[in-house]
Amino acid sequence: MTLEIKDLTPKLWPQYEKLFGAKGACGGCWCMSWRIEKGEQWAQVKGEEAKRRMRALIEKGRAHGVLAFVDGEPVGWCAYGRRPEFARLDRSPSLACDDAQEVWSLPCFFVKRGHRGQGVASALLAGAMKMMKKRGARLAEGYPAKPPRSGAPDTPTTVDHAAS
Repeated sequence: MTLEIKDLTPKLWPQYEKLFGAKGACGGCWCMSWRIEKGEQWAQVKGEEAKRRMRALIEKGRAHGVLAFVDGEPVGWCAYGRRPEFARLDRSPSLACDDAQEVWSLPCFFVKRGHRGQGVASALLAGAMKMMKKRGARLAEGYPAKPPRSGAPDTPTTVDHAAS
């Protein structure tokens, strides 16, 4: 298995789209869950709207992440960015911090079924840390979540989209 990590660019949109599939992983998340604005309802954003927004962010260089490839096929994703880029973090009382402007966040990992347990997530984390450091990050944080129950759809995170 040849594993390669690449930083997200607009040119990689087709591979990102292929990894997330027709429905956008996590039933339409497209890695937008942490990015929804105050007052928005997840039910109105998920799916095609989330895909449209994420593509626009990628094209403008405002969404950051790394993709994992095995033999040229996309198999994993890790989002990273400055904490304020993820609006829901600022609204979450349990995740509040005084130094949000200094912190970089890793809010989302997704590894395609069949490639889990093979070091893909560790490689994604190492790649994301390398890219954040290159962009000047000094502090990084992640948000562990319990794995989904058996039978739940593949998800980048197990965030309750109705909360916050």
